[in-house]
Amino acid sequence: MSKESYVLISLLSPWGYPLLDCSPNPILLAQLLGNAFPSVASLIIYARNPSTLHLLAPRWPNISQVKLVRWHQRSPTPLGSDFLPLLQHFHSLPSLDLSDFYCWTEDLPPVLESHPLVSASLCRLNILTQSSAEGFKSHELLAITASCPNLREFLAACVFDHRYVDFVGDKTLLAIASNCPRLSLLHLADISSISNARSDPEDDESASLDARISHIILGDLFASLPLLEELVLDVCQNVRDIWPALELLSSKCPRLKSLKLGKFHGNCRGIAPHPRVALCKGLESLSIKNSMDLTDACLIAISFGCPKLAKFEVQGCKKITEIGINKMAQILWQTLINVKISSCKHLNTQASLRALEPIQSQIQRLHLDCMWESNQALEEEASSSNQSAVFKNVQTNRRDVIWEETYSRKQCKYLDVYYTQIQGRGNEVSGRTWSQLQYLSLWIAVGKLLTPLALLGLENCPVLEEIEIIIEGDCRYQSRPSVKAFGLSSLARYPRLSKMHLDCGGAIGFALTAPSGHMDLSLWERFYLNGIQNLNLSELDYWPPQDRDVNQRSLSLPAAGLLAECLSLRKLFIHGTANEHFMMFLLRIPNIRDVQLREDYYLAPDNDTSTEMRVDSCCRFEDALNRHHIPD
Repeated sequence: MSKESYVLISLLSPWGYPLLDCSPNPILLAQLLGNAFPSVASLIIYARNPSTLHLLAPRWPNISQVKLVRWHQRSPTPLGSDFLPLLQHFHSLPSLDLSDFYCWTEDLPPVLESHPLVSASLCRLNILTQSSAEGFKSHELLAITASCPNLREFLAACVFDHRYVDFVGDKTLLAIASNCPRLSLLHLADISSISNARSDPEDDESASLDARISHIILGDLFASLPLLEELVLDVCQNVRDIWPALELLSSKCPRLKSLKLGKFHGNCRGIAPHPRVALCKGLESLSIKNSMDLTDACLIAISFGCPKLAKFEVQGCKKITEIGINKMAQILWQTLINVKISSCKHLNTQASLRALEPIQSQIQRLHLDCMWESNQALEEEASSSNQSAVFKNVQTNRRDVIWEETYSRKQCKYLDVYYTQIQGRGNEVSGRTWSQLQYLSLWIAVGKLLTPLALLGLENCPVLEEIEIIIEGDCRYQSRPSVKAFGLSSLARYPRLSKMHLDCGGAIGFALTAPSGHMDLSLWERFYLNGIQNLNLSELDYWPPQDRDVNQRSLSLPAAGLLAECLSLRKLFIHGTANEHFMMFLLRIPNIRDVQLREDYYLAPDNDTSTEMRVDSCCRFEDALNRHHIPD
């Protein structure tokens, strides 16, 4: 056995059920786990109640990393009782991750304050919780950071909205920096920004409220954290005129490599008309979200100012076009390998793929929004032989207009010379395959088809291994699809595709009965899963669509039948519940090894048994799966 062990017992079946409660002798079971894994250094556990940690924590006093998982509602116990076993039995705890642990925000501060030695040993604390609807308030963040002065990584879900009492503002940011001056990673996000829901490109971002954060305080924050390497500030409210603070960011935080800003505006104002983000020359990752003044010219300046950029994400920026993305890709063609383009008004799927042609032979990870016209229009455009030439002519005609509006004559002359140099590579990059693309993420609206994807230029991805498809929208008032299948079978053209995340959790519909003329969720599941049997998948994570009115996300009969036809599957994780009879269909898969139901999509009360598959049912299915003969 290795000197240190890593134990993951958060996924034991039945998932979410208290680990030791199923044993007639929980103390003996805890002792057996301690004897089997005597040198555990990293632990991930589903802690539905404090009793589990009370029994297990004494077995591993030298643990350095702990992650707690719980999506069920908090049990009626005293404040902080969920964390007491950790702080009572561990003399040192460098890392604590509560990002998937549902608790009250007031649970954590008093426990940390009452155990100063263990709190002072914390170097990494992740309270960027996704399971709670409430973020941490100002006084809670101050108490946490004051108790943990040696933090190097701090991630937290906050309340930036000044309409709430005790919101996070200027004073809180300065106090966090003062309490934890050694931070190398600071991630503060409003609770409303943590969900993966796609913003509407037509929303007027300028009409939202302004945050109570000033550029002066931001400058002081950056000056107080000289060791900062990664910074995320996703405020979800407008922070205006930030260019003076970003000028300080480049000089006061010389180690900065990763930066994400949400709803920060005024980046391009001041004496020089280029974005101050471009001054951070060491950046390797940059994410800009919902910026009102980000333009194509800004993208070009960022490309020159950040020559090491390997990852670039842009979301909800309405002024950028494919011209800016294309020139950015041309300038950063040697380094840029990870790109996400989402909710940008002028960047549909086709425009995004055309813009990324210069790096299509280098890019490894890509996210796109599936927004396209009719199939007939796509076919006509795909068959046009002069499509690339027309696009380049449009680029040439528009670039002078954009640059004259934004740059001085000297800058325009320099960029024109560089553009002339890289223009010669245009014919070389056109027509190449996406030879390095390993991961593809797609967002698509309810009722739209996946089949046009290949017509737009993603027909040849020889090493694509993993794909994530997120489907969102209201099914209840959608017309019936004109075809029987969503288009999963079109993904069979990717020979190495083996992992899929199919997330229909954002698709809302009628779970039980649908009014006349409307489809229920079982028919929508048939539509989305039809054709999946043609793929050679070994792992599948599937989120069924849901009916929020009855708090139900359940696998339907058609879905169970279609999943049972995926003969190559070895791992299947269903993020919802299912009837035991439907689960037995999955035993028809010859190579299946691991099947789990994970209810990690809402807070299920302990007494709400209608939304949970019974423990006995899970155990009977698991016994049948263990008896299942696996050929290899």
